[in-house]
Amino acid sequence: MAETWLVVGLGNPGPRYEATRHNVGQMVIAELASRRSESLRTHKAGARVAETWLRPGAAKLILASPNSFMNVSGASVAALSAFYRVPPERIIVVHDELDIPFDTLKLKTGGGHGGHNGVRDVARALGTPDFPRVRVGIGRPPGRQDAADWVLAPFAGDERANLPLAVSDAADAVEAIITDGLTAAQQRFHAPKE
Repeated sequence: MAETWLVVGLGNPGPRYEATRHNVGQMVIAELASRRSESLRTHKAGARVAETWLRPGAAKLILASPNSFMNVSGASVAALSAFYRVPPERIIVVHDELDIPFDTLKLKTGGGHGGHNGVRDVARALGTPDFPRVRVGIGRPPGRQDAADWVLAPFAGDERANLPLAVSDAADAVEAIITDGLTAAQQRFHAPKE
């Protein structure tokens, strides 16, 4: 029987936040669902979920966007983990990352939360930081702009033009982690862009 993977895109609920930098994780979930002609449906674990497959005969995918705000995402992730019996090593969390330039991906398992309150809450709720992460770069704000204002703002015009490719690359990275393993996926996605 194929393994089940839980892929969670962190973000904030509602139309006010849907196009913001903080919601890029949920954009990646929407891309993964779209590739499989799936739509997310309400789940009792406090998330919108699509149950699908990586491809026929391959790993089962649970794609999820928590309905809670970013900083309290952990309860939903832990509830989904328990419901689908998916251990932390097969829970991929996709989230925005200030310390990585826009349109750049970094993949890792474990480590600290880097000040990301959503990742902190997920690690607390799961009882471990040891889950794979697809960190989607949004870059730091210019000048003295507050980081909280930056992440809750929509992508700028030049970023919006490149956003579909960045989201697609992050979805590819999720698939690569499941298919090829983290190390092979890192070698592919950490290479400099040509």
